[in-house]
Amino acid sequence: MLAHTKKPLTESIKFYGSPQAISELRKLARTAGAVEAPADSISAVEVSPEMVTNPQGMYLKGLRYREELTQVQLAELTGISRRHVSEMENGKRPIGKASARKLADVLHADYRVFL
Repeated sequence: MLAHTKKPLTESIKFYGSPQAISELRKLARTAGAVEAPADSISAVEVSPEMVTNPQGMYLKGLRYREELTQVQLAELTGISRRHVSEMENGKRPIGKASARKLADVLHADYRVFL
């Protein structure tokens, strides 16, 4: 027996197949009166458009925040100047392999995310 809930029961359907077939199914569903539910999640690019142009810098900044470090603290731990850390986070300076390895060690990450 189904338990009484506050929200009415709804049915959901997921389509699998080629993009063209899914597009046709969506059109047919709309003509039958179905409404698409909003997506359960949003992409990182929608939250931060900078992910398109500067993903390595965004990873660096995010990992630094995760470890609760300031740019000054990160600079002291890695031996990379604070100015260079800032420029790497803002996409003004590429992150080289040697710097990536130093950053990865301190931030507990794989160095390849910075390359």
